[in-house]
Amino acid sequence: MTDATQPELDAARTEQRDAHHDGGGVTAAIVRYGLLGLLAAMIMFFTLMEPAFLSVRNLVIVLQSVSIVAILALGVTCTLVVGGFDLSIGAVAATSLMASSYVMVVFGGGTVEAVAACIALGLLVGLANGLLIVKLRVPDLLATLGMMFLLLGLQLVPTAGRSIARGMTLPDGSTADGSFTNAFLALGRYRLFDIVPISVVVMIALAILISVFLGLTRYGRVMYAIGSNAQAARLAGAAVEKYRIAAYMISGVCAAIGGILLAARVGRGDVSSGNSLLLDAVAAALIGFAVLGSGRPNAVGTAIGALFVGLLLNGLTMMNAPYYTQDFIKGAVLVVALMFTFGLSARTR
Repeated sequence: MTDATQPELDAARTEQRDAHHDGGGVTAAIVRYGLLGLLAAMIMFFTLMEPAFLSVRNLVIVLQSVSIVAILALGVTCTLVVGGFDLSIGAVAATSLMASSYVMVVFGGGTVEAVAACIALGLLVGLANGLLIVKLRVPDLLATLGMMFLLLGLQLVPTAGRSIARGMTLPDGSTADGSFTNAFLALGRYRLFDIVPISVVVMIALAILISVFLGLTRYGRVMYAIGSNAQAARLAGAAVEKYRIAAYMISGVCAAIGGILLAARVGRGDVSSGNSLLLDAVAAALIGFAVLGSGRPNAVGTAIGALFVGLLLNGLTMMNAPYYTQDFIKGAVLVVALMFTFGLSARTR
């Protein structure tokens, strides 16, 4: 057997390298555009099965249904950017809903007082989460999980576990004679040009604001650096602890805003409202990793992730799919999205 000549070896190596690059290019395209392709295919499928799926009325319903989830998910995104995770967002939203209801129905307060109380609540919870994680070194999942249980129990104490509505009897025997103001209810029910709900406008505004903050400001770049390598960021002079605390405070405020909009939509302090917000918001934030192959948390991806989840659930509902299958399908989609992000992207490196 004769040895291969050097030109033959060089040609073989070149062919192997070109094949690798071709395969890598295909994989990179799948990673970058796979989720958007899946979204387009899903829209086409549901439209073929139910033509009313793409009607303006239905799309507005979808946007309204995902707006609060997206707002909470944007808060989660900020904690993911710094390498953290916030499990208390759903509880903060639910507690804000109850707090705003209590301020107006029980105390007779106005819109400004109710909104201010909720924003203050979100800031305080975010600060508490940040201090537990940064100062006391409690793992973020445990700290925010504990806060979630604390808030879920706390919101039930003032009313003995009952929903808040005008005329209800309080634990001390008195009657709540306050009511939601028209200005507050408008936050959840008014539509610009009789089409676009206020909650959708708030969602879009927050998505743009957080996207610009994270992507175009020095503070956002520092937050990404902390999430990538906190020790290196600290050695470079970044105030790592302050940035991480700030991320949780932003998350708390976003959750509080979601709770305010939810209270304005339902018009009462419903103790069962907001129970499913956490899982949907987390799914939206994680699916956002796969948008355009970013491979990292980002506000635009999170908003698209929330829209993806909303369209999926809406389409299944219009097809009369059993309700008990929706969480399974949502989980399967999340796994596929994460596969696009982490599994295939590893092959492109």
